[in-house]
Amino acid sequence: MEGLLDWLLGTLALPKVGLSAIFMISLISATLLPLGSEPAVFAYIKLRPDLFWQVIAVATLGNTLGGMIDWWMGYGAKVALLRYRLRRSHRAHAHPHAESAGRPPRSGKPALNPRYFRWMRRRGAPMLLLSWLPGIGDPLCTLAGWLRIPFWPSVCYMAIGKFLRYVLTTAALLWVPDDFWRSVGQWF
Repeated sequence: MEGLLDWLLGTLALPKVGLSAIFMISLISATLLPLGSEPAVFAYIKLRPDLFWQVIAVATLGNTLGGMIDWWMGYGAKVALLRYRLRRSHRAHAHPHAESAGRPPRSGKPALNPRYFRWMRRRGAPMLLLSWLPGIGDPLCTLAGWLRIPFWPSVCYMAIGKFLRYVLTTAALLWVPDDFWRSVGQWF
């Protein structure tokens, strides 16, 4: 088992794999899985500062593609729900005796407060500039698909927000002296 783990870690080592590892980490971290890509991007740029813009571009591309996957997941979930409700209503009309008599009809209240839907719909695709925020960014992309906010404008705003996040966080981390990072590394 230890040999397998060493092989896996050796295969996924950033200096050997490089930009493809950055792409995969950025893609996976942009889906609904809780993973952060910034440490990998920062570490690779520390190893290869000459590739700053290439790393930023690859990370932005992977993260934006993950946001697109989230958008399509939200859109697909909405379509599946609508199809389910349509089938259910057809069955209910075909078999009126299946309805239980005397029971009040259930309200079709959505799981989220309608005010969130109105808020997102009113602001539209520009809200996806916030898709980089931890905790709410991925659900924002999914909600945009659910609400059928136009796809390509959503992708553009996602890409802009994610690009700015990578540039600003990486540049800020590079301004911190190396001695600080060495002291942090000694804690672990």
